[in-house]
Amino acid sequence: MNAASLLKNAPAEPTQCTPPAIGGVTPFSSVDWPGQLAAVVFIAGCPWRCHYCHNPHLQTRARSLDWNDVYAFLQKRAGLLDGVVFSGGEPLSEPRLPELMRAVRALGFKIGLHTGGIYPARMAEALPLVDWVGLDIKTTGQRYDALTGRRGSAAPVDTCLDLLLQSDCAFECRTTWHPSWLPEPQLLALAQSLSQRGVKHYAIQAYRSAPGTLATTLPSDTTQRALAACFSSFSCR
Repeated sequence: MNAASLLKNAPAEPTQCTPPAIGGVTPFSSVDWPGQLAAVVFIAGCPWRCHYCHNPHLQTRARSLDWNDVYAFLQKRAGLLDGVVFSGGEPLSEPRLPELMRAVRALGFKIGLHTGGIYPARMAEALPLVDWVGLDIKTTGQRYDALTGRRGSAAPVDTCLDLLLQSDCAFECRTTWHPSWLPEPQLLALAQSLSQRGVKHYAIQAYRSAPGTLATTLPSDTTQRALAACFSSFSCR
């Protein structure tokens, strides 16, 4: 199935255009793009209300930084960092994201994207500009709506994954995990289904009750070994 067919039944996506909803910037990160040193630009706004959301203050579309100031900062970092990651919130909720990506790429940066896979048409538009994607696979398909608080939330994620699998863009899938909402057997079944679809790189991100706190738990060693056997690369974070 080609990209046009995948997008035929995609949900409507936001159309407001100005100004860019910049919610914050991390000047330097070694963990948001595996193997790369990057600045992270956070886009404010997300239609989902995941109960474990790491950045709930970015769920509402509100501008806290001016893009011109962010761009001026990035100009000073050109040549010092490998890339810029657009994260959120949900960065694909920003209608001007491709414009921002083009401006950053013109400075010589590679482009990374963190996304929950909410907006397939936006994903298709952004992919030619992106070097790497971290796609959140939050849970099994039947559990998605309960986790996100929105109906039909699994379908666009499936479409975004198909778009990535059909593209030449490097990507990883990752799951923020806690045993109370995804027991280990279901986690393993989810991972095996991703592997069967062609996913090569997978990561478990341990649930944290608040930013900066220690992980509450990780999958057992047995499950981690089984997960690692499914992919070319696997990590727990």
